[in-house]
Amino acid sequence: MVLIQTFKSVIWLLPLIHHYYGALTNAFSFPDCQKDQYPGPENPGFETGTLDGWTVVSGTAFGQGSLVGETDPRSCCGNFNQDGNYSVWGYGNDGDPAVGILQSSSFQASSVMSLLVGGGWDPDNLYIGLIRDSDNTLLLSQTGMDDEAYIRIIWDTSDWAGQLVHIEAHDSSTSNSWGHINIDDIRVGCVALSDNTLTFNILGQANQPADGSWTNDPCGLSEFRGAHHLFNQFNQDSPFSAHILWSHATSPDAVHWKRQPIALIPPFPYNPSDNSGRWTGSAVNDNGSLRLIFTDFTDTNFHPGAESEVVSTADSTDGVTFELFSGNPVIATPPPDTPSGFRDPKVFMDITDNTWKMVLGGGDSTSGKVFLYSTSDLVSWTYVGVLIKGDGSTGTMWECPNFFPIGDKWVLFYGGNGQGWWHVGRYDGTTFVSEITGLLDIGSIYAAQWYVDEGGRNLLMAWVYDFDTYKYPSRVNGYVGATTVTRELFLRDNGGLGSRPIVEIESLASGDPIILRAQTVQRSLFIGNSSVGRLQLSVDISSTTAPSFNLNVFSSNAETTVITYTLATKTLTLDTTQAGYGPQGTWNAELTVSSDNILGFDILLDHTILEIFCSDGTALTASIYPRYEESTGIFLVAADGVVTAPDISLTPYESSWA
Repeated sequence: MVLIQTFKSVIWLLPLIHHYYGALTNAFSFPDCQKDQYPGPENPGFETGTLDGWTVVSGTAFGQGSLVGETDPRSCCGNFNQDGNYSVWGYGNDGDPAVGILQSSSFQASSVMSLLVGGGWDPDNLYIGLIRDSDNTLLLSQTGMDDEAYIRIIWDTSDWAGQLVHIEAHDSSTSNSWGHINIDDIRVGCVALSDNTLTFNILGQANQPADGSWTNDPCGLSEFRGAHHLFNQFNQDSPFSAHILWSHATSPDAVHWKRQPIALIPPFPYNPSDNSGRWTGSAVNDNGSLRLIFTDFTDTNFHPGAESEVVSTADSTDGVTFELFSGNPVIATPPPDTPSGFRDPKVFMDITDNTWKMVLGGGDSTSGKVFLYSTSDLVSWTYVGVLIKGDGSTGTMWECPNFFPIGDKWVLFYGGNGQGWWHVGRYDGTTFVSEITGLLDIGSIYAAQWYVDEGGRNLLMAWVYDFDTYKYPSRVNGYVGATTVTRELFLRDNGGLGSRPIVEIESLASGDPIILRAQTVQRSLFIGNSSVGRLQLSVDISSTTAPSFNLNVFSSNAETTVITYTLATKTLTLDTTQAGYGPQGTWNAELTVSSDNILGFDILLDHTILEIFCSDGTALTASIYPRYEESTGIFLVAADGVVTAPDISLTPYESSWA
């Protein structure tokens, strides 16, 4: 399978400082849009309210019933965000299983063009294509994202400038789910690149569809012989979770990463119908070898009668090439009463008796559970019992459990109900009692994993993902998923668990920072422009008279992401309802202000990922997908008063990838 793809248009959305193991491209510049401008197809935005100028070549997937406005009661997923009053919704005429082809009138290709695309992801069977008239060759194509809302796709068509071409909406999918493709607002020439003064971000794979990729859980986090190791759950075949293997990267400082060969491949030969894979696990130094301990998942629909989840192991003397243990699986059956699942082994050294132990996630019909095992050799495991059982409020399956000491306390965290939860409490060697609990991150992370570096710090990385949305605009560029920056964990003053970026993140600084001292802000302060960088700001709450203030990031006159702090309720709110293509919503967290009344913010911006760290240890992560290149403005805005900011800095950051 190909891991590095080359696209004719730049993957603008690829994060630079967050981990993503997949496609890389060189920066690409579009040709002069004023050269080779020709009229486009008839009725390019369907604003006649008809299919005039278009031909239904075959099938029933397209027809007059395809024309819809901003909403339709049959849509599962909100607004279409089309241009104007009408667009073509591939579901509207005859539902998902219907097939067919809709063809535009012929026109001469300009040097550039763009169009709005939505609908299902299936590069072979669902796409909007550019077809050359003379030989019916498919020149370019774009599938959907499994989302009805449109995304602007831009194509370099200079190779065929002046030639007669046409657009084809192609649906040969008979799927009952997302078996349709949507199209609207075809533009050619310079108007294809912008909305008046705002320039579209460059999205789309301007060539024949290539294999995409999916990244989820970070796993095997460890420091081995001076190198930090990061593995991820990874699918190299499509931007969906299936056929999971372990990608691998190493770093000297947990900031600058270098890709390594794939560490673990699925347990069976590739078959598109078999979703068996090697799922999340952990890594430890086993007497000079790096040992991986992980879940082997078997798709029982394809392998009936097999145990679906078992624990296996592999080791490596060089930290790069791993050999499977001949006696796998090392845990062949789950413990009693865990119908929800049994997975995600995380090994730790138990300081209460100086033995290796391991936690695994599970659950029953009423609550999640964490199971405890022990070993003397990291191969032969003995079941100890249930470490802790939930009350059902955080789900009936606890995934990716981690368990470790900090100071005189023990910390448990896990994934449940689509969020990452932590508990701090007491542990006696067999059972854990929670004393205080909360969320690892108020925003969109999951499947967090902990490790201790050689300096003794408790570190964490997590998957940037939101289970409450179907919007993953990066899918148009062939990938979904990324990993947070490395965070350091600590106990807050109230005994809870907090996090902050590791100090090494400063090494990504590139270029001169913007530094503003002793600012008293009435109304609005423009701080600078950045889509990849670090914003650090402190606010003196005692001398701030505004009832609230905003930090607006990824801002232009058409869209913005708003971070609001309300003094009376000590509440931080992230609002992405006007933030572009991505998930739209609000997230809230109550903050604790220190005794000196200084509230600090440490904010990492990385094209499509926003990580907010507050001085009390609260973290909030979100995926942001701006529509426009100009959406880089950063402002501090006071509401009906003044905001006192002793220190503000905005530092540009370079890529973390070698």
